[in-house]
Parts: sequence; structure tokens; C-alpha cells
Amino acid sequence: MTPQTLSAPSSTTNKAIGRTGVLIVNLGTPDSPNVPDVRKYLREFLMDGRVIDIPFFQRWMLVNLIIAPFRAPKSAKVYQEVWTPEGSPLKVYGFAVEEMLQKALGDDFVVKLAMRYQSPSIESGLAELQRQGLSRIVVIPFFPQYASATTGSVYEEVMRVLKGWQVMPELRFVNSFIDHPKFIEGFVQLGKKYIAAHQYDHYVFSYHGVPERHIYKGDVTKQYCKIGSCCDTLTPMNQHCYRAQCFETTRLLVKELGIPEGKYTTCFQSRLGKDPWIQPYTEDLVRELPKKGLKSVLAFSPAFVADCLETTVEVGEEYKEMFEEEGGEHWQLVESLNDSEIWVEALVDMVKKA
Repeated sequence: MTPQTLSAPSSTTNKAIGRTGVLIVNLGTPDSPNVPDVRKYLREFLMDGRVIDIPFFQRWMLVNLIIAPFRAPKSAKVYQEVWTPEGSPLKVYGFAVEEMLQKALGDDFVVKLAMRYQSPSIESGLAELQRQGLSRIVVIPFFPQYASATTGSVYEEVMRVLKGWQVMPELRFVNSFIDHPKFIEGFVQLGKKYIAAHQYDHYVFSYHGVPERHIYKGDVTKQYCKIGSCCDTLTPMNQHCYRAQCFETTRLLVKELGIPEGKYTTCFQSRLGKDPWIQPYTEDLVRELPKKGLKSVLAFSPAFVADCLETTVEVGEEYKEMFEEEGGEHWQLVESLNDSEIWVEALVDMVKKA
């Protein structure tokens, strides 16, 4: 037999070796603002056991027989308010960031956008990266603060997909980025624009809420959450606590914005169901501020890196109406990072550090 030898790798092959895939992941959006598509989205989203963490049969009954049928028509109307000619803002901003990040990182990286729910899916995004023959994949969930229902769910779905791969590249996750300088600077720049143009009586930092039980379940010590001031500082014992990370985000922002103590509040929005969610509730705060003589408010939503229903409609419109009904005079929402250059710069740094 004539011995066979392997040929030397081509320059194209050499170029592929060492390349990194980057999967950027946001929550998701319906394919259209029509009721059937919204209902489909709600079913996928709310059937996630990390979102509604009750036994499967109870969750199926609740989502498919109560929430999705009755909530979908109402949610569809709200989606129609924010829908653009190009589609859902969450997806429009996502694809813009994908393109900008790819350009900023260069040919040694392959960037793909995915949504945890609906399209483009995590599975399809990972499949595209798999075909590239990459050395490693970096996954960046677009949630500044870690929560089981968001970042944790992305982890779970990524690992569900990868467990079927014969060859697994090196995998890195960005767990949270509340203290990334450019993430903070991005919101500070946006906030200063409004502060320079108007005198505000109070500043509201509103974050998406989660049920209290999620926080208690995440306390690995089973003791730390019993401390009344457990969220006053971020420590090794509560570093993954969503509520503690939200309060830390506020502290970092107010420090850079120069907002004095007593002139700001951290609160939580978007309650669902009768079980207690983390407090204080934004809705209650909004109604109380005018009664205290605080008639002009600047509102931030630092749990979101792209504007969506929870920012544009809930904070920007619904809370404004509540505020004015109680005698408030000026309510201003600070937009999110969206497709800003400083947000892309933050992502470049996260990718390279990962």
C-alpha cells in the first residue's frame, strides 16, 4: 500500500481556526402584531418553566386556557402601537446591533442575533454558527441583570441545543454587565441630555419585576434573603440576586449622574397574577409622587437595552398618564441604548474579555 499523507491546511482553513462565534440574545417578539402571532408568542414565552415556575400541568392550563386566549387581543393592540414599518423595534434594533457589532469585531468573529422566544431562534442561530467551524462561541444575553427567567433561560436553551452536537466548541457566557463602564455611561449620557434641558423633582429607576419566590429560590444560602437590608450592597452571597443587582445598577447610575440621596427611587414594574412580586411597585410609586409635591420626574428603565412595550408603552405612556391623573406635570422617559455606538462598544469589550 502506498502510504497516504495529510496535506497542509490551506490559507482559508488557517483563517477559520481561532474564529469566534458571538450569539447575542434578546427576549423575543411576535412575528407580527396580529392576535394569532401574539398568542403564539405568549404561549411559548409563558410556558417556559423558568418564567412561570409552577408544575407543568398547572402552567399549561393557566397559559393556554386563561392567559393566552384573553391577554393576546389586548397585547396585540399594544404591539400595534410600537410596531414600525420595518417590524418589531426589538428585532429592528437587534439586527442593527448585529450588523454594527460584526463590522466592529471584524472577520475573526461571526455575529448572530437570536431571540429566546420566536424568531430568529437560539437553535437556528447556533446552527449557523456551527456551520462556520468556529473555535469558540460567546453568548451574550441582552439582560444587564441576571435573572433565572431571562439569562438563566437563555443558558438552559443554549445547553439544550448544544447537548445534541457531536463536537462542542469552547463556550463562554456573559452572566451580567451592570457594572460595565460603557453600559453605565450610555444611560448617563442619555440622562444628562434631559437633565440639562429640564429641572426634575425626582428620578425613577424602574426595572422589570419578578415574583418574590424567584428571589428566595435563588438564595443558595437559604438565609441571606431573611436579612432586611440584604439588597443594600452587592456581596458574594447575593451577587446573582436580580433585585440586588437592580439596586446596584441604580447606585452606579446615580453616582455618575450626580443625583443626591432622597431624590431617586428604585422600583419594579409589570406584575402578573396575585402572588407578591418584588417591591416597591412602580405603579404605586407613580401615584404617590405627585401627592408628595414631586411634579416633575425623569424615568429610566435600565433592565432593558432596547426599547419595547415595557419601556415605550408601560413606562413612557401608561405611567405618564397615571402620574398626570394624580396631579403630576412632567414625566419623561429616558430611551434605552438601542443601536447606539456606545452600546456596541460595550459589546465589543464584553466579547473580547470573554
